[in-house]
Amino acid sequence: MRDPSLPWKGLLLAAVGAIGFSGKAIIVKLAYRHGVDAVTLLMWRMLLSLPLFFLLALWAGRGQAPLARADWLDVLVLGFTGYYLASYLDFAGLQYVSASLERLILYLNPTLVLLFSWLAHRKPVQPRQWAALALSYAGVVLVFARELRLDGGQTLWGALLVLGSALSYAYYLARSGSVVQRLGTLRLTGLATTVACLLCVGQFLLLREPATALVPEPVIWLSLLNAVACTFVPVLCVMAGVRRLGAPLAAQVGMLGPMSTLLLAAIFLAEPLTPVVLAGTLLVLAGVALLARRARAP
Repeated sequence: MRDPSLPWKGLLLAAVGAIGFSGKAIIVKLAYRHGVDAVTLLMWRMLLSLPLFFLLALWAGRGQAPLARADWLDVLVLGFTGYYLASYLDFAGLQYVSASLERLILYLNPTLVLLFSWLAHRKPVQPRQWAALALSYAGVVLVFARELRLDGGQTLWGALLVLGSALSYAYYLARSGSVVQRLGTLRLTGLATTVACLLCVGQFLLLREPATALVPEPVIWLSLLNAVACTFVPVLCVMAGVRRLGAPLAAQVGMLGPMSTLLLAAIFLAEPLTPVVLAGTLLVLAGVALLARRARAP
Protein backbone atom coordinates (compact mmCIF):
# COMPACT_ATOMS: atom_id res chain seq x y z
CA MET A 1 0.00 0.00 0.00
CA ARG A 2 1.36 3.43 -0.88
CA ASP A 3 2.22 6.03 1.74
CA PRO A 4 0.86 9.32 0.32
CA SER A 5 1.95 11.42 3.29
CA LEU A 6 5.65 11.55 2.52
CA PRO A 7 6.22 10.73 -1.17
CA TRP A 8 9.67 12.30 -1.08
CA LYS A 9 10.81 9.41 1.11
CA GLY A 10 9.74 6.99 -1.60
CA LEU A 11 11.60 9.01 -4.22
CA LEU A 12 14.72 9.08 -2.08
CA LEU A 13 14.58 5.35 -1.36
CA ALA A 14 14.05 4.45 -5.02
CA ALA A 15 16.91 6.76 -6.05
CA VAL A 16 19.29 5.28 -3.47
CA GLY A 17 18.37 1.80 -4.66
CA ALA A 18 18.96 2.64 -8.32
CA ILE A 19 22.32 4.28 -7.64
CA GLY A 20 23.35 1.45 -5.32
CA PHE A 21 22.63 -1.18 -7.97
CA SER A 22 24.54 0.83 -10.56
CA GLY A 23 27.63 0.93 -8.34
CA LYS A 24 28.02 -2.84 -8.53
CA ALA A 25 29.68 -2.74 -11.94
CA ILE A 26 32.15 -0.09 -10.78
CA ILE A 27 33.19 -2.15 -7.77
CA VAL A 28 33.58 -5.31 -9.84
CA LYS A 29 35.78 -3.52 -12.39
CA LEU A 30 37.93 -2.11 -9.57
CA ALA A 31 38.31 -5.58 -8.03
CA TYR A 32 39.43 -7.08 -11.35
CA ARG A 33 42.46 -4.79 -11.22
CA HIS A 34 43.79 -6.98 -8.39
CA GLY A 35 43.95 -10.10 -10.56
CA VAL A 36 40.91 -11.94 -9.16
CA ASP A 37 38.63 -13.95 -11.47
CA ALA A 38 34.84 -13.92 -11.80
CA VAL A 39 34.22 -17.17 -9.89
CA THR A 40 36.26 -16.06 -6.88
CA LEU A 41 34.95 -12.51 -6.86
CA LEU A 42 31.34 -13.66 -7.07
CA MET A 43 31.95 -16.15 -4.26
CA TRP A 44 33.16 -13.38 -1.95
CA ARG A 45 30.25 -11.12 -2.80
CA MET A 46 27.66 -13.84 -2.18
CA LEU A 47 29.40 -15.27 0.89
CA LEU A 48 29.29 -11.85 2.52
CA SER A 49 25.66 -11.36 1.40
CA LEU A 50 24.52 -14.76 2.68
CA PRO A 51 23.92 -13.87 6.37
CA LEU A 52 21.95 -10.75 5.40
CA PHE A 53 19.58 -12.50 3.01
CA PHE A 54 19.21 -15.55 5.26
CA LEU A 55 18.13 -13.31 8.14
CA LEU A 56 15.79 -11.47 5.76
CA ALA A 57 14.16 -14.78 4.79
CA LEU A 58 13.72 -15.73 8.47
CA TRP A 59 12.30 -12.33 9.38
CA ALA A 60 9.90 -12.18 6.43
CA GLY A 61 8.74 -15.76 7.05
CA ARG A 62 7.93 -15.36 10.74
CA GLY A 63 4.38 -16.51 11.47
CA GLN A 64 3.94 -17.76 7.89
CA ALA A 65 3.02 -21.27 6.82
CA PRO A 66 5.90 -23.59 5.91
CA LEU A 67 6.75 -23.78 2.23
CA ALA A 68 5.17 -26.59 0.23
CA ARG A 69 7.26 -28.72 -2.13
CA ALA A 70 6.06 -26.68 -5.12
CA ASP A 71 7.11 -23.49 -3.33
CA TRP A 72 10.61 -24.84 -2.73
CA LEU A 73 10.88 -25.81 -6.40
CA ASP A 74 9.95 -22.26 -7.41
CA VAL A 75 12.46 -20.81 -4.95
CA LEU A 76 15.23 -23.05 -6.32
CA VAL A 77 14.45 -22.19 -9.94
CA LEU A 78 14.16 -18.46 -9.25
CA GLY A 79 17.28 -18.45 -7.09
CA PHE A 80 19.22 -20.19 -9.86
CA THR A 81 18.01 -17.96 -12.71
CA GLY A 82 17.44 -14.62 -11.03
CA TYR A 83 20.46 -14.37 -8.76
CA TYR A 84 23.01 -17.12 -9.37
CA LEU A 85 23.13 -17.42 -13.17
CA ALA A 86 22.36 -13.76 -13.79
CA SER A 87 25.09 -12.69 -11.35
CA TYR A 88 27.72 -15.07 -12.69
CA LEU A 89 27.16 -14.12 -16.34
CA ASP A 90 27.19 -10.44 -15.38
CA PHE A 91 30.47 -10.72 -13.46
CA ALA A 92 32.02 -12.72 -16.29
CA GLY A 93 30.89 -10.19 -18.90
CA LEU A 94 32.35 -7.28 -16.94
CA GLN A 95 35.80 -8.68 -17.63
CA TYR A 96 35.37 -7.68 -21.29
CA VAL A 97 33.00 -4.70 -21.55
CA SER A 98 32.77 -1.29 -19.95
CA ALA A 99 30.57 -0.65 -16.94
CA SER A 100 28.50 1.74 -19.08
CA LEU A 101 27.67 -0.86 -21.75
CA GLU A 102 26.97 -3.49 -19.08
CA ARG A 103 24.42 -1.25 -17.37
CA LEU A 104 22.69 -0.41 -20.67
CA ILE A 105 22.34 -4.09 -21.58
CA LEU A 106 20.95 -4.94 -18.14
CA TYR A 107 18.52 -2.04 -18.41
CA LEU A 108 16.86 -3.88 -21.30
CA ASN A 109 15.13 -6.08 -18.70
CA PRO A 110 11.65 -4.51 -19.12
CA THR A 111 11.80 -5.07 -22.87
CA LEU A 112 12.99 -8.66 -22.39
CA VAL A 113 10.11 -9.37 -20.01
CA LEU A 114 7.77 -8.00 -22.69
CA LEU A 115 9.31 -10.34 -25.26
CA PHE A 116 9.02 -13.31 -22.88
CA SER A 117 5.32 -12.54 -22.39
CA TRP A 118 4.85 -12.33 -26.14
CA LEU A 119 6.66 -15.61 -26.83
CA ALA A 120 5.30 -17.63 -23.91
CA HIS A 121 1.73 -16.34 -23.68
CA ARG A 122 1.22 -14.79 -27.12
CA LYS A 123 0.35 -11.55 -25.37
CA PRO A 124 -0.05 -8.96 -28.15
CA VAL A 125 2.58 -6.22 -28.42
CA GLN A 126 1.21 -2.79 -29.23
CA PRO A 127 2.85 -0.42 -31.77
CA ARG A 128 4.05 1.88 -28.99
CA GLN A 129 5.71 -1.08 -27.29
CA TRP A 130 7.48 -2.03 -30.53
CA ALA A 131 8.69 1.55 -30.78
CA ALA A 132 10.01 1.32 -27.21
CA LEU A 133 11.88 -1.86 -28.10
CA ALA A 134 13.38 -0.23 -31.17
CA LEU A 135 14.61 2.80 -29.22
CA SER A 136 16.14 0.72 -26.42
CA TYR A 137 17.97 -1.71 -28.67
CA ALA A 138 19.17 1.08 -30.96
CA GLY A 139 20.82 2.71 -27.95
CA VAL A 140 22.58 -0.48 -26.92
CA VAL A 141 23.72 -1.18 -30.49
CA LEU A 142 25.14 2.35 -30.74
CA VAL A 143 27.33 1.96 -27.66
CA PHE A 144 28.15 -1.66 -28.51
CA ALA A 145 29.35 -0.72 -32.00
CA ARG A 146 31.67 1.91 -30.54
CA GLU A 147 33.25 -0.58 -28.12
CA LEU A 148 33.42 -3.28 -30.79
CA ARG A 149 35.58 -0.99 -32.93
CA LEU A 150 37.88 -0.40 -29.98
CA ASP A 151 38.18 -3.90 -28.47
CA GLY A 152 36.96 -6.32 -31.14
CA GLY A 153 36.00 -9.85 -30.18
CA GLN A 154 36.32 -9.31 -26.44
CA THR A 155 33.48 -6.80 -26.55
CA LEU A 156 31.28 -9.22 -28.48
CA TRP A 157 31.89 -12.04 -26.00
CA GLY A 158 31.39 -9.77 -22.99
CA ALA A 159 28.18 -8.30 -24.41
CA LEU A 160 26.80 -11.81 -25.04
CA LEU A 161 27.57 -12.79 -21.44
CA VAL A 162 25.85 -9.69 -20.04
CA LEU A 163 22.90 -10.23 -22.40
CA GLY A 164 22.66 -13.77 -21.05
CA SER A 165 22.54 -12.26 -17.55
CA ALA A 166 19.74 -9.92 -18.61
CA LEU A 167 17.79 -12.79 -20.18
CA SER A 168 18.19 -14.92 -17.05
CA TYR A 169 16.96 -12.11 -14.81
CA ALA A 170 14.10 -11.31 -17.20
CA TYR A 171 12.98 -14.94 -16.93
CA TYR A 172 13.09 -14.55 -13.15
CA LEU A 173 10.91 -11.44 -13.34
CA ALA A 174 8.45 -13.06 -15.73
CA ARG A 175 8.07 -16.20 -13.57
CA SER A 176 8.21 -14.64 -10.11
CA GLY A 177 4.86 -12.82 -10.25
CA SER A 178 2.69 -15.70 -9.07
CA VAL A 179 5.29 -16.81 -6.51
CA VAL A 180 5.42 -13.31 -5.00
CA GLN A 181 1.64 -13.48 -4.52
CA ARG A 182 2.05 -16.66 -2.47
CA LEU A 183 5.23 -15.96 -0.51
CA GLY A 184 5.57 -12.19 -0.44
CA THR A 185 8.35 -10.11 -1.98
CA LEU A 186 10.73 -10.00 1.00
CA ARG A 187 10.43 -13.70 1.79
CA LEU A 188 10.94 -14.74 -1.81
CA THR A 189 13.91 -12.40 -2.22
CA GLY A 190 15.53 -13.65 0.97
CA LEU A 191 15.02 -17.32 0.11
CA ALA A 192 15.97 -17.09 -3.57
CA THR A 193 19.07 -15.04 -2.85
CA THR A 194 20.11 -17.45 -0.08
CA VAL A 195 19.89 -20.27 -2.62
CA ALA A 196 21.99 -18.24 -5.07
CA CYS A 197 24.61 -17.49 -2.41
CA LEU A 198 24.99 -21.19 -1.64
CA LEU A 199 25.24 -22.00 -5.36
CA CYS A 200 27.99 -19.40 -5.85
CA VAL A 201 29.99 -20.72 -2.90
CA GLY A 202 29.48 -24.29 -4.16
CA GLN A 203 30.61 -23.27 -7.64
CA PHE A 204 33.83 -21.86 -6.18
CA LEU A 205 34.52 -25.03 -4.16
CA LEU A 206 33.91 -27.14 -7.26
CA LEU A 207 36.00 -25.12 -9.72
CA ARG A 208 38.77 -23.59 -7.62
CA GLU A 209 41.29 -24.70 -5.03
CA PRO A 210 40.42 -23.44 -1.52
CA ALA A 211 43.74 -21.58 -1.39
CA THR A 212 42.58 -19.25 -4.18
CA ALA A 213 40.07 -17.75 -1.75
CA LEU A 214 43.04 -15.84 -0.28
CA VAL A 215 42.65 -12.67 -2.31
CA PRO A 216 44.27 -9.25 -1.78
CA GLU A 217 42.77 -7.29 1.09
CA PRO A 218 41.25 -4.58 -1.16
CA VAL A 219 39.15 -7.29 -2.87
CA ILE A 220 37.64 -8.26 0.49
CA TRP A 221 36.68 -4.68 1.27
CA LEU A 222 35.32 -4.12 -2.23
CA SER A 223 33.30 -7.34 -1.97
CA LEU A 224 31.90 -6.27 1.40
CA LEU A 225 30.91 -2.92 -0.09
CA ASN A 226 29.35 -4.75 -3.04
CA ALA A 227 27.44 -7.15 -0.77
CA VAL A 228 26.00 -4.45 1.48
CA ALA A 229 25.80 -1.16 -0.45
CA CYS A 230 25.21 -2.55 -3.95
CA THR A 231 23.20 -5.70 -3.19
CA PHE A 232 21.35 -5.91 0.13
CA VAL A 233 20.60 -2.23 0.81
CA PRO A 234 19.38 -1.45 -2.75
CA VAL A 235 17.00 -4.42 -2.64
CA LEU A 236 15.38 -3.06 0.52
CA CYS A 237 15.37 0.53 -0.74
CA VAL A 238 13.72 -0.32 -4.04
CA MET A 239 11.06 -2.44 -2.33
CA ALA A 240 10.35 0.34 0.17
CA GLY A 241 10.21 2.84 -2.68
CA VAL A 242 7.71 0.69 -4.59
CA ARG A 243 5.48 0.47 -1.51
CA ARG A 244 5.41 4.28 -1.19
CA LEU A 245 5.30 5.26 -4.86
CA GLY A 246 3.89 2.29 -6.73
CA ALA A 247 5.85 0.27 -9.28
CA PRO A 248 5.51 2.60 -12.32
CA LEU A 249 6.88 5.72 -10.61
CA ALA A 250 9.58 3.72 -8.83
CA ALA A 251 10.63 2.34 -12.21
CA GLN A 252 10.90 5.88 -13.56
CA VAL A 253 13.18 6.84 -10.67
CA GLY A 254 15.23 3.75 -11.48
CA MET A 255 16.31 5.47 -14.67
CA LEU A 256 18.90 7.21 -12.52
CA GLY A 257 20.80 3.90 -12.66
CA PRO A 258 22.34 4.10 -16.14
CA MET A 259 23.13 7.80 -15.79
CA SER A 260 24.80 7.29 -12.42
CA THR A 261 26.80 4.40 -13.89
CA LEU A 262 28.12 6.71 -16.61
CA LEU A 263 29.22 9.28 -14.05
CA LEU A 264 30.71 6.75 -11.62
CA ALA A 265 32.55 4.97 -14.45
CA ALA A 266 34.00 8.28 -15.63
CA ILE A 267 35.13 9.19 -12.10
CA PHE A 268 36.47 5.88 -10.80
CA LEU A 269 37.33 3.93 -13.97
CA ALA A 270 38.28 6.76 -16.32
CA GLU A 271 35.78 5.45 -18.90
CA PRO A 272 35.24 8.14 -21.55
CA LEU A 273 31.92 9.98 -21.36
CA THR A 274 31.59 10.42 -25.12
CA PRO A 275 28.64 11.79 -27.12
CA VAL A 276 28.04 8.28 -28.51
CA VAL A 277 27.73 6.80 -25.01
CA LEU A 278 25.42 9.62 -23.91
CA ALA A 279 23.27 9.26 -27.03
CA GLY A 280 23.00 5.49 -26.57
CA THR A 281 22.04 5.92 -22.92
CA LEU A 282 19.35 8.47 -23.76
CA LEU A 283 17.88 6.14 -26.40
CA VAL A 284 17.69 3.26 -23.92
CA LEU A 285 16.08 5.50 -21.29
CA ALA A 286 13.61 6.84 -23.84
CA GLY A 287 12.60 3.31 -24.81
CA VAL A 288 12.09 2.17 -21.23
CA ALA A 289 10.18 5.38 -20.43
CA LEU A 290 7.88 4.76 -23.39
CA LEU A 291 7.33 1.20 -22.23
CA ALA A 292 6.56 2.36 -18.69
CA ARG A 293 4.16 4.97 -20.04
CA ARG A 294 2.33 2.22 -21.93
CA ALA A 295 2.19 0.11 -18.76
CA ARG A 296 0.46 2.98 -16.89
CA ALA A 297 -2.05 3.65 -19.64
CA PRO A 298 -5.59 2.38 -18.92
